[in-house]
Amino acid sequence: MSRAYVVDADAHVIEGAEFVLEVAARFPEQVGFRSDGILGVMIEGRAYPDPVGPGAGCPADQGVSDEPGLDATTAAGILANADADGIDEMVLFPSFAMCVPSIGDPTLGAGIARMYNEWAAALVAEGQGRLHAAAVVPIEHGDLALTVLGEAKELGLCCTVVPPALATRNLDHPDLSRLFSAACDLDMPLGVHGAPGLHMPKIGVDRFDNYIQVHCVSFPFDQMTAMTSLVSGGVFDRHPKLRVAFLEAGAGWLPWFVERLGEHFEARGDWIADGWKRHPDEYVAAGNIWVTCEPDERMLPAVVDQLVTGIVMFASDYPHWDGAWPHSSAELLAQPMAPDALAAVAGGNARRFYSLRDR
Repeated sequence: MSRAYVVDADAHVIEGAEFVLEVAARFPEQVGFRSDGILGVMIEGRAYPDPVGPGAGCPADQGVSDEPGLDATTAAGILANADADGIDEMVLFPSFAMCVPSIGDPTLGAGIARMYNEWAAALVAEGQGRLHAAAVVPIEHGDLALTVLGEAKELGLCCTVVPPALATRNLDHPDLSRLFSAACDLDMPLGVHGAPGLHMPKIGVDRFDNYIQVHCVSFPFDQMTAMTSLVSGGVFDRHPKLRVAFLEAGAGWLPWFVERLGEHFEARGDWIADGWKRHPDEYVAAGNIWVTCEPDERMLPAVVDQLVTGIVMFASDYPHWDGAWPHSSAELLAQPMAPDALAAVAGGNARRFYSLRDR
């Protein structure tokens, strides 16, 4: 039997010192470096990442796996690492540039977004057709976000990162309707991706100042918050072609949470004015809701059995400390699943979500 084709639906690229130095040089009044002995960048007077206090993020020097041979900063290095893990294609999400949605100044936010998107597109061009990249947009800044989104599509980027919530608004806020419409028109799917320590709204994690506790709580709770907004807020009813992936929280929570949302829809859905019109199961079946899995999730076969097979995508979280590189594809392909279901999760679903070309 031939081996399944593997597409990593959520890996990360490390922008590296040269990129960060260029950002600081271009915006010297707003971007600099910490002077307290802790590695990190200062943007608009705030530390990125912020590894201390409530909702602490990962220290800048502790985020990447210590496996030998890892190089997530160049196309050649990423391709070599993909080969070591048996991964055929990778969709790369940012690291430093995850800060963009939290930036208050529109010019700065759009400027860093454009720098990153152009840099990522150049990396993709060196990737021999095997690398793809998600864009960042200054989502807090209306017209600029729309312009940067269109530019990202022209650059060939395959997805746009969306935070689980904005500073003072949830994802069902009417201000975001134009962005969602543009994403549908451009066939640009959205990837909901949280990151503690980047000055995003904190959901429960303000109770912890130990990064490991924050990490346990923040990713799944962020995704549940985002899904609640999009489903109960009627976003998928207003934008039926919108595809959204809920990333880096595993897949095991999804059947339970869809069921929980469904119970509330059935019993009290009419309490939300202009909200959801259908049971959450229908948004899953329609292809509005997608999710990534971790390769060794014990619940993965049950999740695929409970939900539409075509919405679960493999993700390695390369090159982070909590990923399984260089063993992630082997762990996934050892899952006790039917060959067609395993092939869909390993790569087929990601190819459809991101509209990747057949090879």
